[in-house]
Amino acid sequence: MGNWVENEGLSIFVVLVWLGLNVFLFWWYYLAYDIPPKFFYTRVLLGRALALARAPAACLNFNCMLILLPVCRNLLSFLRGSSACCSTRVRRQLDRNLTFHKMVAWMIALHTAIHTIAHLFNVEWSVQARLEEKGTLAAVLSGLGDNPHESYINFYRKTIGNPVGGLYVAFTYLAGLTGVIITLALILIITSSTKTIRRSYFEVFWYTHHLFVIFFIGLVIHGAGRIVRGQTAESLAEHNPEICYKNFTHWGKKGACPIPQFAGNPPMTWKWVVGPMFLYLCERLVRLWRSQQKVVITKVVIHPFKTIEVQMMKKGFKMEVGQYIFVKCPAVSKLEWHPFTLTSAPEEDYFSIHVRIVGDWTEGLFNACGCDKQEFQEAWKLPKIAVDGPFGTASEDVFSYETVMLVGAGIGVTPFASVLKSVWYKYCHDATNLKLKKIYFYWLCRDTHAFEWFADLLQSLEAQMQERNNAEFLSYNIYLTGWDESQATHFVMHHEEEKDVITGLKQKTLYGRPNWENEFKTIAGQHPGSRIGVFLCGPEGLADTLNKQSISNSEADPRGVHFIFNKENF
Repeated sequence: MGNWVENEGLSIFVVLVWLGLNVFLFWWYYLAYDIPPKFFYTRVLLGRALALARAPAACLNFNCMLILLPVCRNLLSFLRGSSACCSTRVRRQLDRNLTFHKMVAWMIALHTAIHTIAHLFNVEWSVQARLEEKGTLAAVLSGLGDNPHESYINFYRKTIGNPVGGLYVAFTYLAGLTGVIITLALILIITSSTKTIRRSYFEVFWYTHHLFVIFFIGLVIHGAGRIVRGQTAESLAEHNPEICYKNFTHWGKKGACPIPQFAGNPPMTWKWVVGPMFLYLCERLVRLWRSQQKVVITKVVIHPFKTIEVQMMKKGFKMEVGQYIFVKCPAVSKLEWHPFTLTSAPEEDYFSIHVRIVGDWTEGLFNACGCDKQEFQEAWKLPKIAVDGPFGTASEDVFSYETVMLVGAGIGVTPFASVLKSVWYKYCHDATNLKLKKIYFYWLCRDTHAFEWFADLLQSLEAQMQERNNAEFLSYNIYLTGWDESQATHFVMHHEEEKDVITGLKQKTLYGRPNWENEFKTIAGQHPGSRIGVFLCGPEGLADTLNKQSISNSEADPRGVHFIFNKENF
């Protein structure tokens, strides 16, 4: 658990506080239903299952309050901007919003399972209690409410036994029906959120995730039926259950304990979730407003490796390096929004994204832009685009360090295109105010064609740094991780040439994968006493490797070298 949390960059302190609050709420509400005399008779009917149902219900309220906050992107961007004067540690926690969202989701699933299982026992025992032979305390309690001036404690009022009685509760009572609906919605949301579904069938993930609306509506009204009932305060004043239960056959007679009176617990979930639901509603309204603003596609460039570059303009659009936007193309889908990292620099008069064609939606965008046709596409024929954003990411902090390591894998190089372009513009105009003094750039690609669309930018940077006699500012290493025997022979034959045969750069392409331990040790030796930012946009396996290297190569001495790991997470 610790390694996983560290890999995601989420503070151990934040996680421990969150887990501690879950444990406290579970323990507090378990005792609240397992000890007080108010629920003495309820426990006679239901046993320990009462407390085991109510304790996770409290934790569900708490986590459902949290689940929407990490996906309020505009709120997070505002908080990230307002904390710019604080340490990067604060912003790094905000960058791990989806990690926390997933953790909270799994906690909701856990407490839902406990709550559901406990209530299955509660329903079974409530149904059985209505069929108890007369003369038992359970039978007397279940019969309360059948006569005038009595209030019931057993919510099940029929005399039909199980399993029909249990099904009757599940599909005719408000608590049962909403419980079935929100449980099914939760199962669909979680099962469609797996990495395989998200990557291969994004539309399935997108549509099922919007079942959260049904989930929250069901959650808010779930407790309106008040099936969990306890003895009223007025009744407790004249009827002590710990004494009166012994003489239950004489209740209501002269000189004996009066008949106890009961009332249902008022619904409490809405008090927990109304605030986050309001914030999320505002979030969606802001997104709707922004999506209605006109966006003009100025240029579409077809790059190798099934990649297109879409250049756009939008009035009032302002961005920072490494940020991302959500894009909707109504010609492809009227509902789907997809995230893309901005590859343009803030200094440019347009903003752009690079889209790799890997699924139905991206294929639809490719065709809608006319990229499947041979002839030139007129600008007025290009599809309408809606844009939401931009939103902040870890890459915004690149210029907060003097030394950085940028690691991109495949199309994961896109956020660093924005960074490197911005560096180029800053050097062209005024490099004296630039805090960043050294960039180590690593790009890992499986196929040679993937290098082509990015090589021009690197060539420009290479030439610019040499003109200003600062060639050491940017050290880049491009790794080709997949090649065949014929390619290898060709590379060897041309290895002595001045420029690389693949990229056209002076820095030669390397083959295989980097030895990260050597890379980190070398950089640590060249920058003693520095805080070095490590930025990755790539797969989880590589993230785990880089994070471990960042930890193992950071010194315990606060004055020593420290590698700060950051991962793109959207």
